[in-house]
Amino acid sequence: MPESPKTIDEWNRLLRPFGAPITGRSLLQLGLSLTLLFGGLAGTLTVDTVAGYWAALPLAAVSGLMLVRIFIIQHDCGHYSFFRQRWACDWVGRCLGVLTLTPYIWWKRDHDRHHATFGDLSRRGHGDITTITVREYRMLSFWGRLGYRLYRHPLVLFGIGPLYQFVVRQRLPIGVYGRNRQAIRSVIGTNLVVTALFVAGGCLFGFGRLAALGAVVLAVAATVGLWMFFIQHQFERTYWADHQRWSFVKAAIDGCSYYKLPRIVEWLTGSIGYHHIHHLGARIPNYRLRECFHAIPALQNVATLTFRDSLRCSKLALWCEERQRLLSFRDALA
Repeated sequence: MPESPKTIDEWNRLLRPFGAPITGRSLLQLGLSLTLLFGGLAGTLTVDTVAGYWAALPLAAVSGLMLVRIFIIQHDCGHYSFFRQRWACDWVGRCLGVLTLTPYIWWKRDHDRHHATFGDLSRRGHGDITTITVREYRMLSFWGRLGYRLYRHPLVLFGIGPLYQFVVRQRLPIGVYGRNRQAIRSVIGTNLVVTALFVAGGCLFGFGRLAALGAVVLAVAATVGLWMFFIQHQFERTYWADHQRWSFVKAAIDGCSYYKLPRIVEWLTGSIGYHHIHHLGARIPNYRLRECFHAIPALQNVATLTFRDSLRCSKLALWCEERQRLLSFRDALA
């Protein structure tokens, strides 16, 4: 396996051929994804009418998976990698943010900071899963340790957490970095449109029915989305360093995984499993990540996780600075 480039300039030269969006492919992906999403939602309501709520749940779950794909397109718009024109990315991103319940500008600004700071122990807390070191955990009070253990428990992290993030947290214009007015307007504007659509849908189909089916769609989308984000950074030999020793390139190559998934799952998740490439070149459209991976051998020399591997990562919770790896509570405190 060839040695990886060392600097971001060297990586940029390698990745540049893949960094331009292809308008036709973007439009095709957007149109197909929206068609499948709305088709799934319409089918869910139809099956619910004909055969009942429980018969409609599988199709609602499939619609949730399509919503994950819509979120990836919104994500690409936030990086200005989906269309060549920034205004097109911003307007498509805003519209899709209504479907994903994610205020576009608010999320974009927080996610940009995530890209600029991930793996930096001195600048944690922006668009990532809260992670503390073994030393910091030992310094916590009893209640602090209990709170962190509850937060990192899989039932909270992948069950309650996703719904809280999308249903509650993203509805509140608080914690906006620098009290940015545009981000605050993004939250309020998204809330108003979502409320108007819910009222209109409730009048047409019934509020209880819409809420019951919508909760399934959202729960699937939110849980799968958070799991994908978690596994892309939370694996045993990930990367964390103090700001003085932190490296953007090492954070991307060593702190992001290649999540090797079946092709259909890769398609549903917009190839975001090639996460190390995305962090190295955020301007690469999701539909070019696979092509980029196979064209550049140096990108294949990274942490690779299969689905079975990833299940073991759910127990990891504390970063050990001495051993330079993420550990479970049991291993860290043994």
